[in-house]
Amino acid sequence: MTNRQEPAVAGRVPDPITVEILGNAFSSIADEMGEALVRASYSTNIKERRDCSTALFDAQGQVLCQAEHIPMHLGSFLGMIPHILARYPVDSLGEGDIFIGNDAYEGGGTHLPDIVLAEPVFFEGKLVAWAMNTAHHADFVDRGHAHIYQEGLRIPPLRLYRGGELQHDIRALILLNCQVPDERLSDLRAQCAANQLGVQRIRSLCERYGADTVMAAGEALQDYAERKMRAGIALIPDGVYRFRDRFDPYGQDLDLEVGVEIVVHGDAMRLHFDSPPQVRAGINLVYTGLLAAVYFAVKSLVDPDVLPNSGLARPLTVTAEEGTILNCRHPAAVNSRVNVCQRVVDLIYGALAPAIPERVTAAGNGSCVAALFSGTRDDGSFWAYLETIGGGMGARHGLDGLDGVHVHLTNTSNLPAESLEQEYPLTLLRYELVDNSGGAGRQRGGMGMRRVYRAERECRLTVSGSRHKHAPWGLDGGLPGGKGEVRFGPNTPPFVGNSGVLRRGDIIEVVTPGAGGYGAPAERSRSLVLDDLRAGNIDLATAQSIYGLDDATRQASGAAR
Repeated sequence: MTNRQEPAVAGRVPDPITVEILGNAFSSIADEMGEALVRASYSTNIKERRDCSTALFDAQGQVLCQAEHIPMHLGSFLGMIPHILARYPVDSLGEGDIFIGNDAYEGGGTHLPDIVLAEPVFFEGKLVAWAMNTAHHADFVDRGHAHIYQEGLRIPPLRLYRGGELQHDIRALILLNCQVPDERLSDLRAQCAANQLGVQRIRSLCERYGADTVMAAGEALQDYAERKMRAGIALIPDGVYRFRDRFDPYGQDLDLEVGVEIVVHGDAMRLHFDSPPQVRAGINLVYTGLLAAVYFAVKSLVDPDVLPNSGLARPLTVTAEEGTILNCRHPAAVNSRVNVCQRVVDLIYGALAPAIPERVTAAGNGSCVAALFSGTRDDGSFWAYLETIGGGMGARHGLDGLDGVHVHLTNTSNLPAESLEQEYPLTLLRYELVDNSGGAGRQRGGMGMRRVYRAERECRLTVSGSRHKHAPWGLDGGLPGGKGEVRFGPNTPPFVGNSGVLRRGDIIEVVTPGAGGYGAPAERSRSLVLDDLRAGNIDLATAQSIYGLDDATRQASGAAR
């Protein structure tokens, strides 16, 4: 007896039950790969903060499934296989090959710290799929950002392993250009292990169901995602929707206007973005990064349950003029591209709010505030620590926004104070929500966060983010959320720009933006206003002047003065 199913006849779609089973298997494999990567990694950025993602692709490079990690990383996946196949013919690939790449222009990536590893899956001598993952290597620090050549080591798709054999010269070249090579070596090994797990699982599916059935199911799942997306788009009223917003990267003398025009016609959607010409700063975005932001935003509004595969992109046409902030060309710097990606999501939400107000949130914290510390320890070893800090989530049609969370394209965890202080010469003095930072409204916007650090040794810090000049907007009469800010201790010299040196004992305070409210504040339930006042989410002045809470009601409830 055998568990192997009869293979699908070429050109015939497997039955729906088999397709569903294999679809869940793909999701399970991608999730398992992600857990293996986190458990096997060495750096805090991956093992604690989970700044990594895993995915499966079919033989042609179409997404079968991306695990629920970080939507932004889809941009690093989309271009990898096309770049590999442009350099290496399919008939030159073999079992045990592992490719590595990170370059935004020649390697399929979106910025250099996200190093992608891809491994082809062969079954009975035939290429049937790809296992892939990316992990953010917090290594390329204290560099310029005028152009990409200053931002780190550019890696086009290269064979790190050939037929299961490590190419020592390739690895040596990469590690020589890393500032914390021991971490990089261990994390790269974890990435290899995660992919090999994916390869084993896909082969097991092929052994049980047959490779033709597995590949046919992948195509059927993409077709299903396309149908779901088209059905969801068809529910949006036909029309032309526009929105404009400001992008204000922290520490840069820039205040840029960006915009989108969305045309909904039947079951298809066209999105055209306009933005200023690319700049000599690490805030530009390559086209695959733009696609990742668009796919996330549209999926979240149209149908969050659509399968995360290539089929969801088929009804969408995305354009932006080449050589601009939102579709940059070589050699534009891209290191902090995630901040403008967040603004892309805000543009789409803002544009579609009049059409589908019950699905759209007000503007969230709108940035992934990043603090990158680096320096040397007592023993002379170099260290680098990246922290991305969440903020407020935009209020929704019927619900308050969440407090202190990552929104949209980022989904990393925080690093507990105990781990931070054990591994790095930093002390976390305060870690808290920021009172009054959630935009007032019928539904309140989520609150931003405050983290206060003290340097225990001299180190360098670079801070990136946005929404420090222009607050996250509200919807339907809701008020804006609080702005982001970087504050310096009383004896700490302020930075010029977004980077500087902290001396031993210097204190830095990072405040992330809150989020916009939804609906007029006067319409908020008195009981919810009182709850916010008791919890310290708002102060008495806000409760009275903005929400209209009278003193008699407050006194009768026993809420704080």
